[in-house]
Amino acid sequence: MAPRLHRFISNRFHRAHHDIQSSALFQEPIPSLTMSPAFRHDPVLAAEVVAFLRPSPGMTILDGTLGGGGHSALLLQAGARVIGTDRDPEALMHVRMHLSTYGDRLTAVEGNFADASALLAGLGVTQVHGILLDLGVSSHQLDTPGRGFSFQREGPLDMRMGCSGKSAADLVNTAPAAELARIFREYGDEPRAIQFAARIVRAREKKPFTTTKELADLIAAGRQGPRHPATRVFQALRIAVNDEIGGLERALPELTAILAPGGRMAVISFHSLEDRIVKHFYRRHSVAEIDDPTWPAPRPNPERIFDLLTPRSLTASSSELDSNPRSRSARLRVVEKRVKGSADNNSTPARV
Repeated sequence: MAPRLHRFISNRFHRAHHDIQSSALFQEPIPSLTMSPAFRHDPVLAAEVVAFLRPSPGMTILDGTLGGGGHSALLLQAGARVIGTDRDPEALMHVRMHLSTYGDRLTAVEGNFADASALLAGLGVTQVHGILLDLGVSSHQLDTPGRGFSFQREGPLDMRMGCSGKSAADLVNTAPAAELARIFREYGDEPRAIQFAARIVRAREKKPFTTTKELADLIAAGRQGPRHPATRVFQALRIAVNDEIGGLERALPELTAILAPGGRMAVISFHSLEDRIVKHFYRRHSVAEIDDPTWPAPRPNPERIFDLLTPRSLTASSSELDSNPRSRSARLRVVEKRVKGSADNNSTPARV
């Protein structure tokens, strides 16, 4: 990368980060959205999301992972219209109730963000000015034993974010050992994937798994450490049950198509595989030139759609980590859809 261009990108990133840290949102605590004694949502990287999406009256922002509505509440407070999608009917019910003061500026729709085009078309909306995805499972889902996401609480082995499809119990009790091992390895980075898969298959021959505790106890048998041995297995099963990776890969091109020129897309991920998918998609569509060792010179990137606003992912501040430990794995990446004819801002040629 040429020195001047490198300084431009670096300075642009540091100025943006400084602006966020010095904004009013960073001077005051971000409010938690208390839905009921059992429903609470602490939005991660909330100040950063608001600063980058720049919500204001007249804007329509898609919150593709509505959850407890914490991010949407802040976007609505700034005057934007929010269309929120979620697969969880319980989350939708609570958000509609507790954000009802915003009237028709909030539209909550049951569905997967991977189907955003069809969901928005049903509302007569073809473009939005901003998009937010906060990937993974919500705090409420983790803390509700009946949802079956947590190995720390006894509950049915379910893990579905919605009400349809196969549950974790269905997967654990029917999938071949090789498939279970692949899931644990690919989605959980579990080094003992083959061992755990074989252990599950042997145990289910005697009795099918029905509860989270049954599976967690089997995985943890004879093992101790700072992290529960079932952590990665439960994460991998949740990702597989909800097709989180496939949904994200399908969603990114579809969301790009409905984002208006000049609009911004922000994605918060908690898992390295998700973050890698977002990072590579953003880079593929934001680099100005592509290069190949067989070419005499770099060529303009025909797939360029974005300007990359976060050359490096943003992570939670020390104060947020203290108040919300679950933010420790969160990574935020943001792009802006280019307006036709806009000046080139980034970056070094990408190898093809």
